[in-house]
Amino acid sequence: METCYKAFRRHVIQSVDIEEDRFGFEPEITAKVAARRCRIYEVGISYSGRTYDEGKKIGWRDGVRAMACIIKYSPIGTRLRRLAR
Repeated sequence: METCYKAFRRHVIQSVDIEEDRFGFEPEITAKVAARRCRIYEVGISYSGRTYDEGKKIGWRDGVRAMACIIKYSPIGTRLRRLAR
């Protein structure tokens, strides 16, 4: 989820209301595009991770936020948010 490139047809991505930034963005986009029944394909890429000195500044809070967004934008999280309104 939190790796690779994401590419979309323009009409698909423009139809998604994006709320998140940072690491919540990927789970949100993936869940909302999947909810629209769009096909999602995985394409492998070559990747060489960066060190902290090279610019990698991801912390444990980013992982916690990403997990919270996975739950928030899952079908169960979506239903719970609708019920709370």
